[in-house]
Amino acid sequence: MTASPSVVPRRVWGGTTLLILGRLFGSACTFVSLYVLAHHLEGEDFGRYTFYLAVFVLLDSLTDFGTGQLAVQRTAHDADAVPEVLAATRRIRLGLGAIGFVLAGGGAVLFGEPGAWWILLASLYPMTHVYELSNTVFRNRIAWSVPVAVRAIGSFTSLAFVLVLVQLGDREPAHMLLATALGSTLANGLLHLACRRHLPQRRPTSVPWGEMLRAALPLGIASLCQQAYFYVDNLFVRAWCDEEDLGHYNIAVRVLSVLIMGALYATQAAMPWLVREHHAGRLGEAVAKLSQPLFALAGLGCGLLAPWSEPILSIFGARFETAGPSLRWLLGATTTIYAGAAVMTALVAAGRMRSILAIAAIALGVNVIGNFMLVPTRGIEGAALATFATELTVVLGGLIVLERAGIHVLRGARAWAWLGGPLGFAAAWWISSQLPLA
Repeated sequence: MTASPSVVPRRVWGGTTLLILGRLFGSACTFVSLYVLAHHLEGEDFGRYTFYLAVFVLLDSLTDFGTGQLAVQRTAHDADAVPEVLAATRRIRLGLGAIGFVLAGGGAVLFGEPGAWWILLASLYPMTHVYELSNTVFRNRIAWSVPVAVRAIGSFTSLAFVLVLVQLGDREPAHMLLATALGSTLANGLLHLACRRHLPQRRPTSVPWGEMLRAALPLGIASLCQQAYFYVDNLFVRAWCDEEDLGHYNIAVRVLSVLIMGALYATQAAMPWLVREHHAGRLGEAVAKLSQPLFALAGLGCGLLAPWSEPILSIFGARFETAGPSLRWLLGATTTIYAGAAVMTALVAAGRMRSILAIAAIALGVNVIGNFMLVPTRGIEGAALATFATELTVVLGGLIVLERAGIHVLRGARAWAWLGGPLGFAAAWWISSQLPLA
């Protein structure tokens, strides 16, 4: 018989708040950059820039390959294992970063993309994620002040580089991509320097990178699938629509990426706690306590925004209003992500790596099929609808796996609280639609 579950630690909510504030600052920098470039670059050039931003997100995921989460999962309750775990995961990241460099940068050169050599140079950036792994010591302590400050510096630096190029009259999208990558590179280096004095001083007795790679393989492939189903719609939109539509759609996706930060950062901050709650036999209750209020708030917030999709996008220019229907579907996907993030993190905490891979692979299949069927007929709205269907698949799949593992997330005295997400979304949409949108 397990003890009654503890409340969510204050450090989790404090860490989530810091991460959100940092992300808000980073997103503000990103949105200023996108706003400036949307008016500075031609429509096709802006679309190409946002396309390669999506490619770099995939490179980040390839380089990480689940090693960040695995490092926390292996060391959150065993600090003595930090030197060996970090040595192994760093070696994995270095190798995978080199593969990503060849695929993205080499592919740009091989296919003759405009500015290919600049893209090749920018593709070196994901390899600096080797240094980012030092952040494991802060993650285990749920201490986020230093990492957030360093990331803010990196975001501001990227923006500054882009603005300098714009001021100089540069109109090459590949130069803007390199400027963005340089800021992130600086942040990874500074983060490692800030973490050095907190790292264990002893040298690792072994570097079990082979064993760690086998452990990370399901999680890494799942992470790639997750990023693929989040960004693969770029390929379909670019193939069946024009590149200007791609730029409009990616702005709507950027709105989603800002709105989901509460879910991502709450679960990221809570990961060490969830690992410990799993070992105490209280994982199901912990997930419910963490996720239910966030899910309800997400439903309310996204429902309020839904009728205002076109005015929100018009901030970047009147032509971006065409992505309004897409943004409404993406707001539904955002609400769903607030339930799915905690569910998938619970699977990581429980060590259910193969289940995560299976769910991600199925979700990728749903996304590809959905895009293939919907984008030719409904354009960028079809891509957003496919994203919503994909996120719903992830939630349902995760809940089924947890239930079969005896981790009961939907049961308990407050099971009714899971209705807060969909009911809040519907009620808020109705209320917001009564307001004068003019």
